Amino acid sequence: MLSDKSRPVIEATLPLVGSRIGSITPKFYARLFAAHPELMDGLFSRSNQRNGNQQQALAGSIAAFATHLVNNPGTLPETVLARIAHRHASLGITEPQYQVVYEHLFAAIAEDLAEVITPEIAEAWTEVYWLMADALIKLEKGLYAMQANDRMWTPWRVAAKTPAGTGSMTFTLEPADDTPVTSALPGQYVSVKVAVADGLRQVRQYSLSGDAGTSRSFTTKLDDGGEVSPVLHNTVQVGDVVEISNPYGEITLKEGDGPVVLASAGIGCTPTASILRSLAESGSDRQVLVLHAESTLDSWALRSQMTDDVERLDGAELQLWLEKPVSGAREGFMSLREVDLPADASLYLCGPLPFMKNIRNEAINAGIPATRIHYEVFGPDIWLAS
Repeated sequence: MLSDKSRPVIEATLPLVGSRIGSITPKFYARLFAAHPELMDGLFSRSNQRNGNQQQALAGSIAAFATHLVNNPGTLPETVLARIAHRHASLGITEPQYQVVYEHLFAAIAEDLAEVITPEIAEAWTEVYWLMADALIKLEKGLYAMQANDRMWTPWRVAAKTPAGTGSMTFTLEPADDTPVTSALPGQYVSVKVAVADGLRQVRQYSLSGDAGTSRSFTTKLDDGGEVSPVLHNTVQVGDVVEISNPYGEITLKEGDGPVVLASAGIGCTPTASILRSLAESGSDRQVLVLHAESTLDSWALRSQMTDDVERLDGAELQLWLEKPVSGAREGFMSLREVDLPADASLYLCGPLPFMKNIRNEAINAGIPATRIHYEVFGPDIWLAS
């Protein structure tokens, strides 16, 4: 809870800090990496630093957290914190690193706001930072405690590489040592760490696209301009060993018997395919509506898996949108205005950010409460900053 002393200060300075946070965060990261260049090796994404997504995500999360404290005294933005905590845990973030971040973040704030900052303002924003940091530390400790092991990274051997639609590949892994395996939930992801061309280790998160539990398979689309997917597609071979994290992610299938709507676009079908697979494996009698949008039928990475699982479920229906349509598919981009949504449905959503924003708005307009709309963001969560 934000103190009575700090609340009016944050309320008064939030517009200023909010307007400047986008210029503060690049200064913060410059300071951080100058002092700790080792953090770029196996933790931070070099690509997301170059394109500004990481700075934008940090700025958005701080602004969203401070705004919530002002507008909702006595509560914390649990959904925002849970998403960040799961992402941090998948990267092995530890408590001492929050002090390092604080040191360089507040040096950047002091630099950027040198003409207006006062001890009172600095103290109030320090309180905001540590309220957020302490909440995340608590959540992350709980997540680590739920692991079947005490390892941040474990070795897994590539058992198979299977083409999955145009430009995509499914990697099936098996344990490369005797570390106890943490059971995954449908819709969760793992972080994958590989060495790139210059020897630096880089990490990306990939949703588990097949069976949950103790198996590990993920599907990734080749990004020719990226750093990690080209290594996975072109360099990593069957028999090679890669490091992966324990499974994380809070966008998992919720218990219940109500209707489920799975909406995805492109490679965003990976978490929804995992949820669909779990429903099929359990013989669920829930009403399931699978909605997917793709450029062409051949581009659909998990087409066979998802269509097979729909057929296995008596209460499942598939609707498809293609930019180059075939018989049985709609032409163009997905729109829920064309769909008869089940009453009391829960919506699970994944795909490019503009797609998710549009479908979420349409779902709310159709009567689905925001609390029953669950979305997964690949990479830094820049939804908060937009």
